[in-house]
Amino acid sequence: MADDSRSTDKNAFGSYAAIGDSFTEGVGDPGPDGAYVGWADRFAVLLADQLPELDGFRYANLAVRGRLLDQIVAEQVPRAKELAPDLVTFCAGGNDIIRPGTDPDDVAERFERAVADLTSAVGTVMVTTGFDTRDVILLKHLRGKIATYNGHVRAIADRYGCPVLDLWSLRSVQDRRAWDEDRLHLSPEGHTRVALRAAQVLGLPVPADPEQPWPPQPPRGTLEVRKDDIHWAKEYLVPWIGRRLRGESSGDHVEAKRPDLMPL
Repeated sequence: MADDSRSTDKNAFGSYAAIGDSFTEGVGDPGPDGAYVGWADRFAVLLADQLPELDGFRYANLAVRGRLLDQIVAEQVPRAKELAPDLVTFCAGGNDIIRPGTDPDDVAERFERAVADLTSAVGTVMVTTGFDTRDVILLKHLRGKIATYNGHVRAIADRYGCPVLDLWSLRSVQDRRAWDEDRLHLSPEGHTRVALRAAQVLGLPVPADPEQPWPPQPPRGTLEVRKDDIHWAKEYLVPWIGRRLRGESSGDHVEAKRPDLMPL
């Protein structure tokens, strides 16, 4: 199996580029200025902390919400190769997998071609698995399909020597507080826990345990849960279905937030 906890020279990563979709863009984790932060931005800070001088570290985030794998390969992979950073995180295929009729074997074949292309041009490529969706209302019926894709991602990582950010096994994000109100994207705390886990994968010291237990909560009554479900359906599910029917994407007219390698 791929080595998820490989030890890395802490000074090896002077530059980092993140590619992917809404997860890597940081949707669900708004900053003070309204722009999304997200796990990749938080991970970049942890990487920068390993360098003797903070201003020596450079970071780009090319991810755009709603992007399918082929769009990421066409738009973001060439740019990542051009930037040639020490580290690239590559999370893609999730939006393909949740579409009806898609074949995880086919998506994985296209993902592998992109990994082969990236690893020939950049330093280290970290790949990510999908989350365990057993408790996600919209996606729990796709759990087996996601698990199949995850198996392919791990096998690809073995073949190309890629560290793996295993989101399926990150138990702390099974808590509903790890997710935004839309139930499809992580909350700020969820993004933080993923960033901590990514640092652990590279053998970096982290300021907190990503699997730290959540504080206890009082039990929720049936009426409260029902009201939350109605609010979620009205505010998020119906608009999501509408976009799908109209062939629209949440990422239409959205550009990458950090298209160049820049100091933090």
